[in-house]
Amino acid sequence: MDSYSWYLQLKKPSWAPPASLFGPVWSVLYIIIFISFGAVFYNVPTAGLPWVVAIPFALNLAFNFSFTYIQFGLKNNLFASIDILLVAITLLWALVAVWPYLSWVTYINIPYLAWVLFASALQLSITSLNRS
Repeated sequence: MDSYSWYLQLKKPSWAPPASLFGPVWSVLYIIIFISFGAVFYNVPTAGLPWVVAIPFALNLAFNFSFTYIQFGLKNNLFASIDILLVAITLLWALVAVWPYLSWVTYINIPYLAWVLFASALQLSITSLNRS
């Protein structure tokens, strides 16, 4: 069974958005991530931004990009739940860490944070509803 069909057959909460919404939302969020995270990684070597500020941003990218493989490649809801929680935790950490230096990065990532918190609740619900 392909990943899309597998996802469609999962039990989901009544408040789950249609699968077709995820692509457009992530397209906008990836633009925000590219601009803001890029600014962080650029400012570490060029503007003296402490390198430790970039750590949660790097971890967030790793966990974010891992989610799709875990959820749709491995088809593992439990690991996907753990991963999405790590995305949320590292994003919160990143936004707090960068605030004193580039506060605009925190502001521009509010939609990303809101979506990740929503996605975390959704993934935890899907995991719960589809326990074996």
